[in-house]
Amino acid sequence: MSSIARAGIDSTVRIVKSDRRQTNEWLPPALLWLVTAILIVAHQGAVLTLAFPVLSIAVGFWLYFASPVRYVGYVWWLWFLSPEVRRLADWSIGMYTPTSLIQVAPLAVTIISGLSLIRFYHLLAQRRGLPVLLVLAGLGYAFVIGVVSSGPMAALYDFANWVYPILIGFHIMAYSRQYPHFRGTIINTFIWGMLLMGGYGFVQFCVMPPWDVLWMANSQMNSLGDSVPFGVRVFSTMNSSGPFAFVMMGALAYVIEASSRIRWVAGTLGFLSFCLSLVRSAWGGWVIAILIQLVLSNNKLRVRIASTFLVLSFVLLPLMMIGSTADRMEIRLQTLINLSDDQSYAARNDFYTSFARTAFTDLTGEGLGATGTSTKLSNDRGHLGQYGNFDSGLMNIPFVLGWPGTLLYISGLIWLLTGAAFKSRRLPGDRFVSANISIAVALVGMLLFTNSVVGTSGLMFYGSIFLILAAEPMKRQYHRTNSATRGRR
Repeated sequence: MSSIARAGIDSTVRIVKSDRRQTNEWLPPALLWLVTAILIVAHQGAVLTLAFPVLSIAVGFWLYFASPVRYVGYVWWLWFLSPEVRRLADWSIGMYTPTSLIQVAPLAVTIISGLSLIRFYHLLAQRRGLPVLLVLAGLGYAFVIGVVSSGPMAALYDFANWVYPILIGFHIMAYSRQYPHFRGTIINTFIWGMLLMGGYGFVQFCVMPPWDVLWMANSQMNSLGDSVPFGVRVFSTMNSSGPFAFVMMGALAYVIEASSRIRWVAGTLGFLSFCLSLVRSAWGGWVIAILIQLVLSNNKLRVRIASTFLVLSFVLLPLMMIGSTADRMEIRLQTLINLSDDQSYAARNDFYTSFARTAFTDLTGEGLGATGTSTKLSNDRGHLGQYGNFDSGLMNIPFVLGWPGTLLYISGLIWLLTGAAFKSRRLPGDRFVSANISIAVALVGMLLFTNSVVGTSGLMFYGSIFLILAAEPMKRQYHRTNSATRGRR
């Protein structure tokens, strides 16, 4: 058999094996969502409440070992869709459940990435791992304080929300050799996620499904507007409009890097729902992200970015000028100009004025579990505590972590962010890197309004940073390989 024939056979075998492996990687998540859909259609909400977290965690473990890259995409899909699954389960059983096991699924599956911290612990002793060590040390200090002041359950739940974005980031760093696969997986996940969530968000605004009405009526989230058509602040498949808007902001930053034709439909629906969420801080973050991408791009790409959003604006402006939609958008936009008439701005300004001294002079800190939804676990009634609603990330960090924890955490965070910014300048031709640095900087700017380094926004923040850090050594390896190839020629 000739060498050419053998090479052809070997190539065919590799393609078959690759296709089989990709099919095997997609099959378990697809079965999870198929079972979920069947249980929803069959109105088996009670079964779904138990089955969904169990199956999600099982698939998460399988994907973590079988495909570490697709595992990250799967994590994002759980954060995108689990809140809607929970609402559909509640609706099918005809009652709202204050604490549902379904909401544990995305958190538990994301925490699986902590295995990478155990398996690749030696990376913490390297230069690239030291910032992670600092961040974890700061959280460890605040966790100990939180156990004492707020109780172990509240502290543990809050610790998980702070730490899981960092664990995913470390996981990406541990598998940085697979950066090209990470890039493709993240882009596809966000583009298809934007298509689904953007489309559903528009339906939610126009129709207001009954399961979403049930959620709004019982979740005590008065900021979501009215549970009637054209009266809601769109939150799509997620728990509230804030996290949804942050995810859409990141997806819109990735649109420029996407190559599939579906990006135009996804971008249109995502941008429309993004606007209808009425989250001004996310609007501002998106403007920051776009400006950074324009600065880091060449003239050809700048024209592409500008033309993309001119087309989106041309398509969406007529929709924004219809009926109550126009009224709500006009009121929201006016508050950006007339801050003196903005009650939200006035309340936040008063909060900064009155609480700044308390936040920055609490030396030991209140510990994890003192703020946010975790305060529900620090009392017997399951209600939000005194600091359940905390609008400022800049004050939340020192108030919770104290001076020792803040010094460690912020030192590691700044180290990571400056390293990513420096390396992004060395990769001007990688649009994915430009999108990620724009997302990271935009989320830092949002610390004025919310703690954007925890939860899903934190997952996007640390994910963006570590994707940039993973890109730089891959580029060096690529150039070394090309140089060696040219040398042999």
